[in-house]
Amino acid sequence: MNKFIKSILSFSLKNKFFIFFLTALAVVAGVISYQNTPIEAFPDVTNTQITLITQWPGRSAEEIEKFVTIPIEIGLNSVQKRTDIRSTSLFGLSVIKVLFDDGVDDAFARQQVNNLLNGVELPEGIRPDVQPPYGPTGEIFRYTLQSPTRTARELKTVQDWVIDRQLKSVPGVADVVSFGGEVKTYEISVDPRRLMDYNITPLQLYQAVANSNVNVGAMSSRKIQKLTSCGALDCCVISRISRISPSRILRVRPLWCAM
Repeated sequence: MNKFIKSILSFSLKNKFFIFFLTALAVVAGVISYQNTPIEAFPDVTNTQITLITQWPGRSAEEIEKFVTIPIEIGLNSVQKRTDIRSTSLFGLSVIKVLFDDGVDDAFARQQVNNLLNGVELPEGIRPDVQPPYGPTGEIFRYTLQSPTRTARELKTVQDWVIDRQLKSVPGVADVVSFGGEVKTYEISVDPRRLMDYNITPLQLYQAVANSNVNVGAMSSRKIQKLTSCGALDCCVISRISRISPSRILRVRPLWCAM
């Protein structure tokens, strides 16, 4: 060992300019590498993964597992270059993570998942949301909205229409996931006896309400305009849905109105 060290020292002393040149070259290479090396507080060294979040409000964890999580897992079993599929089913929420091999590009993995999701049969109105590309260390902040004067529905509205948009405008924020609260909905209470009087089935009523939300062109003989008084409600026609008397027209009658 001593002989080896002495030989290195003697070579360095005899070739001073060559050693200086190698030292300067190593310093330049080190500076260039330092300037081009990405520095992260929490470097992501995990495999490529795709996260799917599906919300079905009002359903238990068992229903979410049976009707949402399991069908998606079965549909994604044929994804290429995947290593594992992990899922979590909660009340009204399903979270599925698809892990891929090392070196798999995020765009390739995302395309595979999106293609297979089209063939998954889920309950009506349920659509999984594919989350933006971020690693397991990408979740940086959690918060809750609380107010002594506002209801849960109002807080949910503020979250979806104000806070969510402001946070997404911050550079570096990939996505904002909100959970909980109450969404504004309209419910129709049906009187079965009145349906029998008009000879209308619940399916016909459902279709009439669904058709009222469809945008139409200008081919209708009655123009669409803003209601300016309670009396204008009497002119609203729902549909000719009576099978016994096709000429009977159902109109909207206000039970209570305050303009």
